[in-house]
Amino acid sequence: MRSREAGAQPAFPPNVVVEVKRIACELPMDAGVPLARWSLPELRREVLARGLVATVSGTTLWRWLDADAIRPWRHRSWLFPRDPRFAECADPILDLYERRWDGRPLGPRDYVLSADEKTSIQARQRRHAPAPVAPRRARRVEHEYRRGGAWAYLAAWDVHRARLFGRCEARSGIAAFDRLVDQVMSQEPYRSARRVFLVTDNGSAHRGAKGDARLRDRWPTLVPVHTPRHASWLNQIEIYFSIVQRKVLTPNDFATLATLEHFLMAFQHRYQVAARPFRWTFTRADLHQLLATLAKTAEPVRPAA
Repeated sequence: MRSREAGAQPAFPPNVVVEVKRIACELPMDAGVPLARWSLPELRREVLARGLVATVSGTTLWRWLDADAIRPWRHRSWLFPRDPRFAECADPILDLYERRWDGRPLGPRDYVLSADEKTSIQARQRRHAPAPVAPRRARRVEHEYRRGGAWAYLAAWDVHRARLFGRCEARSGIAAFDRLVDQVMSQEPYRSARRVFLVTDNGSAHRGAKGDARLRDRWPTLVPVHTPRHASWLNQIEIYFSIVQRKVLTPNDFATLATLEHFLMAFQHRYQVAARPFRWTFTRADLHQLLATLAKTAEPVRPAA
């Protein structure tokens, strides 16, 4: 294939490329097209329907979008911050991840832990054995299953030391969460620590002043720190739970609760052997910049038709 000679006009003028990218960034339904999002073939069809070009290949469209990493066929769910005290609650947590509290560096006997529950982990025994991987064929997992009960998996993560603690409980709640905290705080170095900051969400087992007082009465060096409402992404233990979901629980095929517990605990031990602190880069400054941007661009909730 001969390269284009110097000074020759490109096959498509720049304004066409810009317009294609603009279309890719708009919602199809806002343009009157009954699609949730653009795929590459549907985008090509729309570009041709609007008469922007007489013909264009999907490869060319891909190259234009790839230059700006535009992927209209992908989407990501998220929760818009609704807690009026979002920054007030989030700032101390982000500071703790950077080893600061009240504007001062943490000391050598200060520790930061992140804890939560992953509830209702079912033992699902598939009604037929999975078909193994074969050449040009993925593993096949039976859709139907028998329920064998469920565990609540409670875990705590030392943010800076990459230490992991966890347990399976028949049900979540205050008693189960207190047992997790006891499991951690009865061990060194936490038992003799100056302060142990415990980052949790606002679940019923550990929320509010009453929950904080209960924990501090038993462990006076414990400092509970709560995320804003609907902001579990600020809690680092959720990163570990997502790893457990991908590597242990998907697909879920466990004959009994005992088998499920065995593999959860075995994976926890395996993960701990090579664990490193998560590379957390989102800071207080990043949060305030994000909130300022959202305040400028937020749209009111659309009323139902």
